Amino acid sequence: MKKENKEDLRGRALKAKDLVAYDKGAVVSRTIIEKKTGTVTIFSFDKGQGLSEHTAPFDAMVEILDGEAEIHIAGKPHRVKAGEFIIMPANRPHALKAVKKFKMALVMIRS
Repeated sequence: MKKENKEDLRGRALKAKDLVAYDKGAVVSRTIIEKKTGTVTIFSFDKGQGLSEHTAPFDAMVEILDGEAEIHIAGKPHRVKAGEFIIMPANRPHALKAVKKFKMALVMIRS
């Protein structure tokens, strides 16, 4: 996974989908906020790329900013498109795959 720079983004109006670029055959991530209490990360996935099945100890919200993803939660597939979001429950296996290239915001609150 490729990571983008850590430029300070505070105090500016921004478009989340413009904060990461697509990279052929890759997943790119950029952490926007990183605190003990949670994180906000923007990702881009080229078509066919994804994250393998895993679990997290906290609920996580994924908002699709561009494109379309297939998100599996506990084995059940969900097609999520730009402008939609889904909450992945804590301690339930989930995986993501790019149906077509897509960008997403991942918000995880740890407390």
